[in-house]
Amino acid sequence: MPAGNRVTSLTGVEGSAQHGAVAFATTQWSVVLMAQGESASAEEALEKLCRIYWWPLYGVVRRQGYAPEEAQDLTQGFFAMLLERRDLDVVRREKGRLRSYLLTSLKNFLGKARRRSMTIKRGQGRPLVPLEELVARERADFEPADTLSADRIYERRWALTVLEQVLARLGEEYRAAGNAGLFEQLKQLLTDEPGQPSQAEIGRELGMRENAVKQALHRLRQRYRLLLRDEIAQTVASPGDVEDELRHFITVLQT
Repeated sequence: MPAGNRVTSLTGVEGSAQHGAVAFATTQWSVVLMAQGESASAEEALEKLCRIYWWPLYGVVRRQGYAPEEAQDLTQGFFAMLLERRDLDVVRREKGRLRSYLLTSLKNFLGKARRRSMTIKRGQGRPLVPLEELVARERADFEPADTLSADRIYERRWALTVLEQVLARLGEEYRAAGNAGLFEQLKQLLTDEPGQPSQAEIGRELGMRENAVKQALHRLRQRYRLLLRDEIAQTVASPGDVEDELRHFITVLQT
């Protein structure tokens, strides 16, 4: 589906980026940045964040002309290096956006890489994302990657991955509350795609009044916005960066 449709309907997202304060607790990326030397909590936080960025960064490597297997190995090698080294505390907090940090680090890694020495041999190490999952996603990727720069591919895949993470968290919450069927029906209304069922049709399917469906959809969208802000907040080091990242996220999806 077009990215613009996703952001304009999920939504009020643009408005939420401009209004209201986000409760800013210690986030995963700030844990990484504040860690000194070896830290189990920092490593755990960074590994979790890295899983989100596997697909966007893999796209950057592929855009450099590497074949899928080479790109998988190089991406795995990059994350292995990132998780093993102990100098993350040198990252300046005012430049502490994980999105920017990882892209810059990957470019440096690729610039210094020698295939015979930097490529991780298949079967060694522990990839953060199953390689077969990468292949399946690449086959299903209908973005005109041949016309996009490496940076643009990275930004788009980052934004779409954030959306996937938010929807996955939202779905888990509804399933835990015993409302899996309600979520599956209502999530269809989170986009502006044609052919969606009406609220009345969903009400008949679920045995609910149309007004009850409307209220449930309103709650779903509110929760979506909160989870989106939380997901973005996890990747910045200071509360002032959240609004900027949200605006950047919106811009990426709208262009």
